[in-house]
Amino acid sequence: MGSIQEQNSSTGQKALLDAQLDLWHNTFAFIKSMAFKCALELRLADAIHHHGGIVTLTQIAGEAKLHPSKIPCLCRVMRVLTVTGIFSIAKNPAEDGDHVYGLTPASQLLAGPQNLTPTLNLILHNTFVSLFLGLATWFEHELPDLALFEMAHGKTVWDVIIHDATISSIFNEGMIADSRFVMDIAIKECGHVFQGISSLIDVAGGHGAAAQAIAKAFPFIDCSVLDLEHVIANVPADNGLKYIAGDMFESIPPANAVFPKWVMHDWGDAECVTILKNCKKAIPTRDAGGKVIIVDAVVGAGSSTLKHRETQVLYDLFIMVANGIERDEQEWRKIIFEAGFTHYKIIPVLGVRSIIEVYP
Repeated sequence: MGSIQEQNSSTGQKALLDAQLDLWHNTFAFIKSMAFKCALELRLADAIHHHGGIVTLTQIAGEAKLHPSKIPCLCRVMRVLTVTGIFSIAKNPAEDGDHVYGLTPASQLLAGPQNLTPTLNLILHNTFVSLFLGLATWFEHELPDLALFEMAHGKTVWDVIIHDATISSIFNEGMIADSRFVMDIAIKECGHVFQGISSLIDVAGGHGAAAQAIAKAFPFIDCSVLDLEHVIANVPADNGLKYIAGDMFESIPPANAVFPKWVMHDWGDAECVTILKNCKKAIPTRDAGGKVIIVDAVVGAGSSTLKHRETQVLYDLFIMVANGIERDEQEWRKIIFEAGFTHYKIIPVLGVRSIIEVYP
C-alpha cells in the first residue's frame, strides 16, 4: 500500500484532471452543435429513415450523395452524434467488424411527421451562431445599448426577418414546426386549458399553425390570428382561420381568451406589460371565462435534471442576443401583476416550457 501522502497526491492529481476535463468538455461543446448542424444539412436522419431505420455508413453516404472518399470522415462525425445520443450504433449482424446506425427518440423528431428540423435549422443558422463570437466585446459596452444582433448585423432581428426573404422563410418554417409540435403535446396533455372557451385570439400568430391545431381539436372555439399586415399578406389561403391585421402594442380584438404564446420572451418588461394590458382589455372578467394563455419557459420550473436546467439557461442566453429574455416565476409574477391581473397558474408540462394561465 502507498503512504497516505501518496494517496493524497494521487487524489489531488485526479481532481486536477477532472477539472481539466470539465474545461475541455465545455470548450469543445460548440463542436457538438456544429456536428449536429452538419447532420441537419446533410439530412442524415432522412438517410437512415429512408433505409428502414438501420443502415451502414456506406448507405448513409450514398443516400446523402457524399463522395466515397469522405466516408472515413463521416464515420468520425457519426461517432460524435452517437456518443451524444442523436443516433444509435450497433454491430452489423451481417458483417463482422462493421456497424449499423439507427434513429434514437431524438433523431426520430428529425425525420418523422413531427419534424423539428426547420426549428433547429433556424437556431443553428449562421446569422445567429456567428453572434456569439462577439459576446465578450458586446459586454464591454454600457447599457442601454444595441442588442448584440443589431450591433453585428446593423439591423434588428425583426428588420432582418421582414426584409431578408431567405431568413424570413427559415424563420416562418421554424416557427410553424415548433408550433405544431408544442401544440400537439399541449392539447393532449393539457386540453382542459382550452375547455370552456368560445373565442380565441392567437396574438402574433404568424401563419396560424398554433391556432389551426386548437381549431382542429376544439371546433367549438372561434379562432382568429392577429399579426402585422405584412405577415397576414403572406398567409396561405383557405386554412379555415380568420386573420386580423393589427399591432399587439396598440390593441387586441376582443375574445374569450387571448393566446400570446411565446411572444413575451422577445420583449423587455415594459413592452410585456403593455402587451398584457392590451390582453386584459380584450377579455371578459374571470367569472365570464376570460383569461390569457401563455406558452413559454419559466426558468426553474419543471424537471430538476441538469439537462433541463442547462437547456433553459442556454435558451435564455440565445434570445438575449436579440434583447429577449426568459423569466423565472418571480419575474413572470412582476409583469403579470403590474399589468393588472390578479392570479396566474404555471403548468410545467411542455419540457423546458410551461403553460401559464393568467386571470383578470
